[in-house]
Amino acid sequence: MQSRMHGGGLSACDNPRMKPFLILSHGLESGPEATKVSALAKAAEALGLRSVRPDYRDLDARRDVRDIDSRIARLQSHAPGDAPVVLAGSSMGAFTSALASTGLNCVGLFLIALPVAIPGYARPFAAAAVPTVLVHGWNDEVCPVDAAITFARARGDAITLLNDDHRLGNHVDFIAEQFRLFLEQFA
Repeated sequence: MQSRMHGGGLSACDNPRMKPFLILSHGLESGPEATKVSALAKAAEALGLRSVRPDYRDLDARRDVRDIDSRIARLQSHAPGDAPVVLAGSSMGAFTSALASTGLNCVGLFLIALPVAIPGYARPFAAAAVPTVLVHGWNDEVCPVDAAITFARARGDAITLLNDDHRLGNHVDFIAEQFRLFLEQFA
């Protein structure tokens, strides 16, 4: 199991009153050094929040929906005990983060280009009832924007819709700033 650590070790978040630990998950066709999760890590570090970026590339290479559960387990293995965590991810990383949130002491979700269903994956989609922000492209050709809007509306979550496609490549700095603003409640 590989990961990219930022801001220190994994052990120091055992007091629930301490700052949460962040787990930042990349999408299906990227890695822990991907542009968006790297920008999120930088924003978190600027606020003094520690983060890790698990590497799912070995699982993603098989392109088998049964590996989603292994992705979730890998994410959860990075959570420091019962300490509070904030989960963030892009695309498959957002899907993984949302599902993993239900089995952790998750205190926040930041979901980018969220698919609310993966064809062939049987587990019902769910996310912890915690402060949640979604960012999605109006022109997302992979994850339909209407599904993200419906999900956000049903939960009362904040959603920012951008004139961009699935990769949201024209808005990385904007997304990082939105993440920083979201994290201020935990810093």
